Amino acid sequence: MQHRIVVLGAGYTGAIAAGRLARRLHREDVAITLVNAEPDFVERVRMHQLAAGQDLRPRPFSEMFAGTGVELKLAKVTGVDVERRTVAVAHGPGEPETEELAYDTLVYALGSGWSDQGVPGVAEHAHQIAGRPGALRLRERLAGLDAGESVVVVGGGLTGLEAATEIAEARPDLDVALAARGELGDRLSPKGRRHLRKVFGKLGITVHEHSSVTGVEAGRVTTADGEPIPAAVAVWTTGFAVHPIAQATTLDVDDTGQILVDGTMRSISHPDVYAIGDAALAMGPGDRPLRMSCASGTPMAWQAADAIAARLTGGKLPNVPLRYFNQCISLGRKEGLIQYVTADDRAVRAALTGRFAAVYKELVCKGAAWGVANPLLGLPTRRRHVVRQPAGADSPLRTAA
Repeated sequence: MQHRIVVLGAGYTGAIAAGRLARRLHREDVAITLVNAEPDFVERVRMHQLAAGQDLRPRPFSEMFAGTGVELKLAKVTGVDVERRTVAVAHGPGEPETEELAYDTLVYALGSGWSDQGVPGVAEHAHQIAGRPGALRLRERLAGLDAGESVVVVGGGLTGLEAATEIAEARPDLDVALAARGELGDRLSPKGRRHLRKVFGKLGITVHEHSSVTGVEAGRVTTADGEPIPAAVAVWTTGFAVHPIAQATTLDVDDTGQILVDGTMRSISHPDVYAIGDAALAMGPGDRPLRMSCASGTPMAWQAADAIAARLTGGKLPNVPLRYFNQCISLGRKEGLIQYVTADDRAVRAALTGRFAAVYKELVCKGAAWGVANPLLGLPTRRRHVVRQPAGADSPLRTAA
């Protein structure tokens, strides 16, 4: 009987894991099902571009996974029962049809969405770019703004920096501002911070540093010191919240709902379950948690897929350290910043800036999308057969009944 592998979520991590598993294992041995609510791949790292009015290339999963043996199921995940090893899904408009999928190995890659951080008025009045629907709503709102109207991006992290510069470059007629809790680019090197300020100055972006936003209303945001900042449009980029489904299961999770995993991305409480990307709490160099990012999710997907294949085929478990090399930041279409970092993601002195950095970042984005459809990244395909476990064997690999 085929070993049933179900992958939940087809963002960068889920899609890469599914494709890599298909290339590691023989089709007659495994049935790989990829569950996703949308029929095409969303380049999440480009949502600020979509919001600013740029059109992105469509990437249908039907084309990306053609001939791989991966079955794509267009459905929304509504629940996971890790004791019964089943996933509940719903598909169809209106009254959705429900279905239950059984698995032998589950890859949980449902990722994250935006978080309002509990700040009053955010859900009602702010826009977000954590996904395509939010980016498209912001795109429509920005298109309707008249010259001179104000846009405030809240959040000084990488998403906020990219959103503010992209909007300011695309719409120089708008009054664009960024509100940051700390200093502008405070996690960058001195060279990186200088370049960031230079670009913000050229684009005419007003920076409100040490400004913790405590409320959002129609037409303005309010900071902790009571200062109101005019905002015809507020864009909220202060962080992400993981999908809530894992927290409703008996999986071991942390306070935020991230699944606790070992070095192979395997759940520490349920050996049938692997978690990757934003959904997982994985430790990197210095015993520090990996941050939510494509830079973390892609190697996590490789690690999980290779570990699953190794355990199923009796091969050697992967032992590749997960580490960082740089932070790639687009600052509009003409400028960029590549901040080199230590293995545990702390900035070092070296940084690339300017047009070359923009080209570098664009290549990284294209490479990430290419890696979804080509998960071995040019390595030769080496499929191996699943090793069947004898009946009653005490093994975490449970074949289909």
